[in-house]
Amino acid sequence: MLYRCECLKCGHQMESEKHCREIKCPECGGEMRRQDRPGPGQASLSIEFVTAAKNARVAGVAYAGGKMNLPGWKHPIVVDLAGLTIPSEVPLLANHENRTASRVGIVHPKVQDGALLIEGDILSSSGTAQGIIEQAKAGGDWQLSIGADIEEVELVKGRQNVNGQLHSGPFYHISKSTLREVSVVAVGADKFTRMRVAAHWKFTEGGSAMTFEAWLKKNGIDAEGLSDEQTAKFRVAFEAGDEPPVLDDDPEDAGDDDPEDAGDDEPTYDPALLKREATKAVKAERDRIAAIQDACGGEFDEIEREAIRAGWTMERTTRGVLRALRENRPKTGPSITVLSTTNRRKESRTLEAAMCLRAGLNEDALVKTYGEDVVEAALKDREIALRELMVECARMEGKATPRTFGNDTIRAAFSTVSLPGILNNVANKRLLQAYTAQPVLATRLCSVGDLNDFKESERYRLTDVGDLEQVAQDGELKHGGVSEEKATNQLATYGKMFSLTRQMIYNDDLGAFLRVPAGMGARAARKVDQLFFTRMLSNPKMEDGIDLFHADHNNYESGSGTALDADSMATALQLFLDQTDSDGEPINIAPAFLLVPTALKMDGSELLNSSFLLSVGNTDAQRLPTYNAIADEGLTLVTSPYLSNSNYTGNSALAWYLWGNPAVVDTFEIGYLRGKRTPTIERGDTDFNTLGIQFRVYFDLGVREQDFRGIVKMKGEA
Repeated sequence: MLYRCECLKCGHQMESEKHCREIKCPECGGEMRRQDRPGPGQASLSIEFVTAAKNARVAGVAYAGGKMNLPGWKHPIVVDLAGLTIPSEVPLLANHENRTASRVGIVHPKVQDGALLIEGDILSSSGTAQGIIEQAKAGGDWQLSIGADIEEVELVKGRQNVNGQLHSGPFYHISKSTLREVSVVAVGADKFTRMRVAAHWKFTEGGSAMTFEAWLKKNGIDAEGLSDEQTAKFRVAFEAGDEPPVLDDDPEDAGDDDPEDAGDDEPTYDPALLKREATKAVKAERDRIAAIQDACGGEFDEIEREAIRAGWTMERTTRGVLRALRENRPKTGPSITVLSTTNRRKESRTLEAAMCLRAGLNEDALVKTYGEDVVEAALKDREIALRELMVECARMEGKATPRTFGNDTIRAAFSTVSLPGILNNVANKRLLQAYTAQPVLATRLCSVGDLNDFKESERYRLTDVGDLEQVAQDGELKHGGVSEEKATNQLATYGKMFSLTRQMIYNDDLGAFLRVPAGMGARAARKVDQLFFTRMLSNPKMEDGIDLFHADHNNYESGSGTALDADSMATALQLFLDQTDSDGEPINIAPAFLLVPTALKMDGSELLNSSFLLSVGNTDAQRLPTYNAIADEGLTLVTSPYLSNSNYTGNSALAWYLWGNPAVVDTFEIGYLRGKRTPTIERGDTDFNTLGIQFRVYFDLGVREQDFRGIVKMKGEA
């Protein structure tokens, strides 16, 4: 076999029996490459027909890493092969049609030298598959095109190197995608470069390709006894896949001048002439096939196959197409509308807004997110069913769906980008709505901190040491100092998973699906309170080794005199106001909240809101004051059932607390990971044997005590 080689350095072309990479350019010594190797953006298909094999082998370049112009995209696209997820095998389709009849074979893709290569077999015996094979036999050109699910895309306006090629913007960089199929097409997506690769026919022995020398030997021909002209003749037959030509039994008589034997002489073959004639014949056949394909326009497959097979002229093909048009309109598959990127995004946002309205989200809030026009359009579809949503998403992205809703419809819908994104966004908004609607007491009593990781973080506060002193006559100021007070906090992750199941889809039960993220949003909010009250009621030890609530901290009293009333309130107020800093000076901070269990809610409300306090049963004749001084303290009553719940260590229905404003004094801190103060919801694929979609919700939280000076606890009993 001869290889046509081209020098990468000087462009010199030559033929060689060795592979181009194995030789150097005889002109400049540069590296050689095959002349028919695809350049950037080209995609081609070669078909190898093996007599000893049952199926036709296919191989080629499915995508060479360049720009492609596709319908619906404003700018060219470049698929990043480094971010392309490639299965071990993918279907070989005809024209990207998602139909059983359009699947013609199986190919195995791989990335090599910045290009996506495939090799495999045409397995189908359908008319479409036979048409591909027949046209290849007749010298027709085929190209390849890839079909992939796009996961991440960005618009590049400058220049960027992708797939080892430097591309100038603007173009869309498909940075992450998954290969779904490879299709045989008449014209590739790249309109700037194109390559034709003729089909090759090779006789084989035992399924492996046969060399020219082996072919001669198999047919009983002595290669060394052939002249140059005879060798050229046999090589033409070998490369064309024909039977070996019959030579004169007596080569010595080839030059005999006897007129009677002149008709039996072997004709003289000019290899260059043979090559030119073969090239002209192949070109004429290719032009005829291309004209037939243009006339049929991809709508008259039977006419196209018959015209190519039977050698119809262009005029006869045109008459056949016109006759078919008059007799009957062509049958088409499902209607597919290719939308522009802008229109598809707008329609997707409209469907998403409609689902949000159905989920009960506030219309005014949606206007701020999506815009008035989108929400107004969504109001018309607010009653859209789950099945209808799935069909709309498939239609919007050109996915074929059957007339009857079933598993194929579900698969088609979940293969889109739109449907999982819409469900994820709606579930996320429903979760956040439930999260913000759930009352959380801890966020009123605790300060907020941002943590960078999940390691235990030390939280330092600088405390002044020493008061201002009078300046002496010499004007010298004495140095003061600062000391550090340390507390800690640490994050942990809390989460769960939920699914949109196949049963929910068939039951069209969107409400059941949306109730799950709503419930998880409420649970996430309650988790903050659960962590806070678990920590606070356990009375943890501070950095000084003393319990949070302890007499040494001057923030705890017990005994029958600590039951909630005016007298115990006065005692607690004094404890709070008498707190001092590290150098023994008053911190001068007043309490802001009265925290009580539900059993003391009414008592606390009476203490804080009554205009008068009357003493009952006092027999003293002295005058009793009736003014309620506690009402002037400006305390806010907060009540929590966690304080007396038996699931929490340290619970009590009698203990109560005075609490400082977290903006003034750090009592407890709620830590979040890098400012993320709401739960996160993410989607993921279900198991292979499950039709549906999974979601996971997680929340990174940490709650720790910070300063004992902002809290006073009264036990309420002995």
